[in-house]
Amino acid sequence: MRAVFITGGTTGIGMELAKLYLSRGWKVGVCGRDRQKFEDSFTTNRDNISFYSVDVSDRINLKAAVTDFSKSIGLDLLIANAGIGYKFKTKIPDFEYSYKMVNINLLGVMYSFEAALDVMIPVGKGQLVAISSIAGYNGLPGVSAYSATKAAVQKYAESLHLDLKQFNIAVTTICPGFVETPLTDSNNHTMPFIMKAPKAAVKIARAIEKKKMIYAFPFIMASFVRLISILPRTWYRFIIMRKALNYSKD
Repeated sequence: MRAVFITGGTTGIGMELAKLYLSRGWKVGVCGRDRQKFEDSFTTNRDNISFYSVDVSDRINLKAAVTDFSKSIGLDLLIANAGIGYKFKTKIPDFEYSYKMVNINLLGVMYSFEAALDVMIPVGKGQLVAISSIAGYNGLPGVSAYSATKAAVQKYAESLHLDLKQFNIAVTTICPGFVETPLTDSNNHTMPFIMKAPKAAVKIARAIEKKKMIYAFPFIMASFVRLISILPRTWYRFIIMRKALNYSKD
């Protein structure tokens, strides 16, 4: 039996990935801050899933959770999925919330990887996956810290993809567009090419299986954000400040 640990695995993409791997016969560990969400999300097939009440910004307890989950069967795959976004996209940043976002979206990934590598490096195998976002390709108006943390996750995982090959450990970065999750439920603007979470989970799992370095989807939206990321910044500013693309409020 193979084993996967998923942070933020009680709702949204993380939950759908946990259910998908459970259906494929994997042993699954998930962590989250709210046990009730776990109870509500996983009402059947509970024999092969373990829940840990941990905030990913808590380095010590997250490491303890991953170690405990791995002690009997090892760890084949860790998916650092936990993350938060802005409920309100404003021109003046909410700095307190932005600092919290750095702790969860960026440091949470680093803490997750650190815990997993303690298990994987000694056995010389494994795979790390970071859930970033296509928002990480450009500095988007109204979501400064979100774009920054997701960009940092991309580059962090890209570096590790190169560094950890010598240990037979693969590193994959996933960059979704809009997916129907609690994270996007609060958005009060149009979300082009929005995708259902179960469909997104299948696409993500396929990219993980292929051990891609980076996988961005959906294709049209990912192609657009990649294109504007290489444009001269004056051109980029002209495009992104159009009313149809600028979601930030006064």
